[in-house]
Amino acid sequence: MLTVPLLIVGGVEPTAANGSNRIAVLIQNITGAYGFARRDAGDRAATIRVLIPVMVGALAGALVASQIPDDLFRRLFGLLMFPLLYLTIRKPDPTRARTQWPWWATSLAFVLVGAYGGAVQAGVGLLMLLMLARAGFDLVTANAIKTVLILAITLVAIPVFLINDQVRWVPALILSVGMGAGGYVGANIAVDGGERLIRPVLIVVVIALATRLIGLWGA
Repeated sequence: MLTVPLLIVGGVEPTAANGSNRIAVLIQNITGAYGFARRDAGDRAATIRVLIPVMVGALAGALVASQIPDDLFRRLFGLLMFPLLYLTIRKPDPTRARTQWPWWATSLAFVLVGAYGGAVQAGVGLLMLLMLARAGFDLVTANAIKTVLILAITLVAIPVFLINDQVRWVPALILSVGMGAGGYVGANIAVDGGERLIRPVLIVVVIALATRLIGLWGA
């Protein structure tokens, strides 16, 4: 919710911001997937079962997103930030998803969530946790599978944005460094200050960026 709008405000074209953001997401999820794999977390068989639907959806979503005009993408992303902010603040509890879906419904759900991730990326982790809970996984296993699936989505999406010349490498690499450093610093801030510090800052920044993207203020 923050990195794509900040890239846009910083002068990167909206669709290129969407593509450039994926480089930082790729680096972040490579390290995350390695960490889970080193601890033998996750479920390899289950990951493979949902991997194909996710990748098919991601390819379709990235192809569609790469063709959206910049001005339209900017406004759509700005509007999308409001429901994403609500879901981030009022997180649904994946453990309450008790009714397990049949395999065909699970496959279809992962095609759709893959399409969303390929197109936008923002908030896809929360959606995946909900889908994985519906598929019957506990939170630890679901988090491990989610990390691999987001990595797969990113690996599928990046070539699409590269082919369409929608990756700006300097901002993407700067963002990657910032996200790496922020992961460590932010973790310490979260432990020390908790939601009392993070939540109001998140709300203010997201609302400011969202209203900027949809044209309520600024140039």
